Amino acid sequence: MPLLSGLYVITDASLSGEQLINGVEQAIRGGAQVVQYRDKSQNPQQRHREAQDLLCLCHKHSIPLIINDDIELAAKIGADGVHLGKDDGDIEQARQRLENAIIGVSCYNDWQQASMATTAGADYIAFGAFFPSSTKPDAVAAPLELLTRAKREINIPVVAIGGITPENGAPLIDAGADMLAVVSGIFGKTDIHAASQRYANLFQKD
Repeated sequence: MPLLSGLYVITDASLSGEQLINGVEQAIRGGAQVVQYRDKSQNPQQRHREAQDLLCLCHKHSIPLIINDDIELAAKIGADGVHLGKDDGDIEQARQRLENAIIGVSCYNDWQQASMATTAGADYIAFGAFFPSSTKPDAVAAPLELLTRAKREINIPVVAIGGITPENGAPLIDAGADMLAVVSGIFGKTDIHAASQRYANLFQKD
């Protein structure tokens, strides 16, 4: 199990092919520690090809690749893990297909869901949105106190997500977030490498 901490980048569905691979490589070179492939298209061939290419890229840099929502795709390519939302299957189902993989779970602003996911064997949980998000504008708002409580009561890594910028990310880390998950703050920038560095710098303790 790789160390789950630092900048967690989630791919932008508007990027594909070479643009996607190049963007993710720049994010990794800028300091990303975990990559999640998130694509909601209905093109299975493209999804398989991109996921496979990203897996090769991530392993070249010793970075884990997590597949969003799709347990079967993760199993087919041998991805390092899968991330599950509320409608994406349960942890037991994922563990049966992905025996030694990383399983992450979105818990939104729901402490009970986080507690249940931890008990069921999740490897990390994610809370958010902490700030208004252009990727998910209708996402529920999560209070900072969730991170503080998770740091105190849960013994697995915690991800913060939702509208996070280099300017507002530090308080989330201070409150207990082990990872900051970012989409547009990285892939929506002209200089992806520099954008990634700005987030990665938040984890550098004096």
